[in-house]
Amino acid sequence: MRKLRSGVLLATKYQGVIAGAVPSSRGLLLVDCPLRTDDGRDWAADLASHGRSRYLALLDHHPDRALGARVFELPIVAHEATLQIMRGWPDAFKGNARPIGAEADRLKRVTGVSKAVPDLSFSAELTLHLGDREVLFWHRPGPTAGSMWVILPDAEIAFIGDTVTVAEPPYVGEADLKSWLDSLDELRSNAFSSFLLISGRDGIVEREAVTEMARFLRKVQLRLKRLSGRPESAARVAKGLIRSYRIPSTRRDQVLLRLQSGLRGLYSRLHASKA
Repeated sequence: MRKLRSGVLLATKYQGVIAGAVPSSRGLLLVDCPLRTDDGRDWAADLASHGRSRYLALLDHHPDRALGARVFELPIVAHEATLQIMRGWPDAFKGNARPIGAEADRLKRVTGVSKAVPDLSFSAELTLHLGDREVLFWHRPGPTAGSMWVILPDAEIAFIGDTVTVAEPPYVGEADLKSWLDSLDELRSNAFSSFLLISGRDGIVEREAVTEMARFLRKVQLRLKRLSGRPESAARVAKGLIRSYRIPSTRRDQVLLRLQSGLRGLYSRLHASKA
């Protein structure tokens, strides 16, 4: 567990997600949670000496950050689009029928997990006064329709979810690329010049990572024009896109599958909207 300024905590040891905890005079706000039930219990035990957990914020609906929420039995804060998606999940998670390269595919024991549904949702912005700390929740679509940021104005820390990823390319199957690029422009503005930016996949990221993320998404926009809708087309484009990443050989197949699945999903959505 890593301690940042103003006592904010990060857990970096869990597969697929960086979990955070924000302290206040009234207890902790958790940001995202581990996928595995055992890891969730481990995170809760680590936090026990730091105060009582009060809320859990989910930065989007992706199972690797949201599926383990039931372990914590806390009021959940999420965007209303995330609420709608999670409300539609089956009562018990059975795993993806078709692997898409997500952590939930690889962790085969993640089955039969009861879902948790957000209790507190919002459309554009929400402010939570947690004791002596003001916490802002901002809707910032891009990676998903319900993606949001958690902003701590006093500590100048922003949890930005999948808006920026560094080690591996993000899943783009549910992306709104224009909104995503707008969010990246915002992170590069003077308003965030002194903020610590916390990626939901990589922890603290530098400003150069924001620029690199924008560059990657613009490549995706260009490559989409080359897709024909055939599986082999997505595979070829995905292989080209990951050349700028140093992917360990042990993860290359999974990362390629996730990127291919995302490209096919994004291509299908874009063409369906034009039909």
